[in-house]
Amino acid sequence: MDWTSIIAIYVLFWVLSAFVILPFGIRSHAETGTKMVKGQADGAPVSFRPGRVLRNTTLLATAAFILFYFNYTNEWITVDDIDFFGSRERLDQR
Repeated sequence: MDWTSIIAIYVLFWVLSAFVILPFGIRSHAETGTKMVKGQADGAPVSFRPGRVLRNTTLLATAAFILFYFNYTNEWITVDDIDFFGSRERLDQR
């Protein structure tokens, strides 16, 4: 696998991980009982910690990418393993 492919796939894992991590640990003003500022959205978080989100996203993306890369090199799960409907065989018959 080329290093450019490694970077591109890792970035995809990182973005996906960011969307998974973002909802965790967020508390609204209604949940904490604190007073809202005038003009503030109802669902705005009380304290958003971007450093924590970046750290957790990077950890999750790195772990997921390592599993992906080991699967890619060792071929634990291949396309043939998850082809439940025999679509590869139908494509080869054409």
